[in-house]
Amino acid sequence: MSGHNKWSTIKRKKGALDAKRSKIFSKIIKDITIAVKEGGADADGNPRLRLAISNAKGASMPKETIQRAISKGADKDAATLSETTYEGKGPHGIAIFVEATTDNTQRTVSNIRAYFGKHGGELGKNGSLSYLFDRKGIFVVPEGDLNHEEFEMEIIDAGAEDISFEDGFFTITTAMEDFGNMIKKLEQLKIEPESAELQRVAKSTESLPAESARKVLKLIDVIEEDEDVTNVFHNMNIPDELME
Repeated sequence: MSGHNKWSTIKRKKGALDAKRSKIFSKIIKDITIAVKEGGADADGNPRLRLAISNAKGASMPKETIQRAISKGADKDAATLSETTYEGKGPHGIAIFVEATTDNTQRTVSNIRAYFGKHGGELGKNGSLSYLFDRKGIFVVPEGDLNHEEFEMEIIDAGAEDISFEDGFFTITTAMEDFGNMIKKLEQLKIEPESAELQRVAKSTESLPAESARKVLKLIDVIEEDEDVTNVFHNMNIPDELME
């Protein structure tokens, strides 16, 4: 899991410095909206909404923006959003798994297919690559004044499979089945994570020369720029020289 956690940390750093904050906010707003439509506007009784709000706070989203997103989700006349996934092969056969939230699936699939085609890849059928990934809970928790040893013992009891620490943040990995248990444990400890989400973690990774890997990352960047796309996962081991 160390390679995955390293990439998660880099993504976190990149997100903290990302000038395209509106794109980050757009994704979180969609998550809040769907959470409200599925489970209501009361965060206390809606675990998904509670998690989405926590992620919004971690991204420094203003309270007013969070409340507008909740109100939008409660509006019965608002556009219906649906969650969908896409799977395809990037350059050199790298597996790419895309998660999206959209109000127009035809538009989204057309865009995703075009991105793959223009960048040396090919969109495949749903289910064709999902077996290459495991769903894992990934939590990023600020160090604060936590006692490392005591904290790690607490979260191991809650189902932590892997714990890493870098630059003042813990990255915790759990099985999908323990995702809810970890949320409850952090709530009991009165710890608010910077982010908490289910990710698709590659069971094994493929290594490519730097120039080839750069082409794959270009495709991933293009897909991530799409307003409907919420997450992109892959099974490429990123060369150290491209990590920065």
